[in-house]
Amino acid sequence: MKKIINNPDQVVDEMLNGLVFAYDSLVERIPETMVVHRKVEKNAKVGLVSGGGSGHEPSHAGFVGKGMLSSAVAGQMFTSPTPDQVLEGIKAADEGEGVFLVIKNYTGDVMNFEMAQELAEFEDIEVETIVVDDDIAVEDSTWTAGKRGIAGTVLVHKILGAAAEEGKSLQEIKEIADKLIPNVKSIGVALSPATNPEVGSPGFEIAEDEIEFGVGIHGEPGYRREKLQPSKDLAKELVDKLKEAFEWSEGEEYAVLVNGMGATPLMEQFVFMNDVKKLLVDDEKLSLSFRKVGDYMTSIDMEGLSLTLVKLVDDKWLEYLNAPVDVISW
Repeated sequence: MKKIINNPDQVVDEMLNGLVFAYDSLVERIPETMVVHRKVEKNAKVGLVSGGGSGHEPSHAGFVGKGMLSSAVAGQMFTSPTPDQVLEGIKAADEGEGVFLVIKNYTGDVMNFEMAQELAEFEDIEVETIVVDDDIAVEDSTWTAGKRGIAGTVLVHKILGAAAEEGKSLQEIKEIADKLIPNVKSIGVALSPATNPEVGSPGFEIAEDEIEFGVGIHGEPGYRREKLQPSKDLAKELVDKLKEAFEWSEGEEYAVLVNGMGATPLMEQFVFMNDVKKLLVDDEKLSLSFRKVGDYMTSIDMEGLSLTLVKLVDDKWLEYLNAPVDVISW
C-alpha cells in the first residue's frame, strides 16, 4: 500500500484538520468532534446536515457552506459517525428553525442519524430526515437494506441546500425531499478496488482486464463482471439500466452527473460524458438541462465512475441546481 499518510489510525483526524486550515474562510471544525461547520452568520434558516464514513471526499465536508450543507459529520473510514457526533452536527446547524438530515441508505448511517434525531428532539430541536437510495444496481447489498445511497446524494444536498437558503420551512424542505428522492437514480462501474488505509489492502479483487458493473462506494458487490470495454459500451450499459428504471419518454428534462470514484482521470470522465450525451440526447431525445462532471462522491482510490440522473419534474429544481454557493468542492 502506497499512501501519503502518517499513522493510519489518524488519517481522518489529520484530514479534517488540513481541510479546515486550507479553507478557514469557509469552514471550521467544532472542537472535540468530527464535525465540519460552515462559517456563515446564522440568520434563522433551516440547517442542513449530512455525513457518513470518510473515504468519499469531497463528500461531505466539501459541500459545507452557504447554499449547501450547514454541517457535515465524518465517521472513520467507511464507518458511520456515532449518534453523539451527529448530534453535535445538528446542534451546530440549528438556527432556531429546525434541522434537516440527509442520510445515505446504509444500515449504520440510518440507525445512528435517527438516534441523533431523537437526542436532538430531547433538546427541543425539531429534526426531519430523508434517506437517499439512488443506486439502482442492486437491492439489499453489503451494509444495506434496500438500495444504496451514492453520488446522487450530492445533488440532493444542492437542491435542498438552495431551498433552505431561500428560506423554505422545515416542512417545505421535507416535502421537496420526499418528491425529489424517487426521481434521483444512479449506477456505477468499477475498474479497480479501493484500498482503505486503515486496512492496508484492497477491498476486493478484480483482474487487470476486468470491470464490474454496480460496485458500491464501499466496494460492495455489483451485479456483473466482464472484460474491459470501450467507454461507449460502458455508457450504454449504464444508460440502459437507467432507462429501465425511469421508463422515460422523448423530451423529458433531466440533470446529469458523471462522478469519478477517486482514481479516474477527468479526461476519461469527459470521454464518458460525451458518450452519455450521444445516447441520451442524440438517441433518446432527452433534454439534459443541468450537467456536471468530476469527483464528488469517491471511494478513496477506486478506478471507475457513476452516472446519476435526476428527472426534473419540478421547474424549481433546475433553479436550485444552478443557484450560487460558497463551498469548497461544488
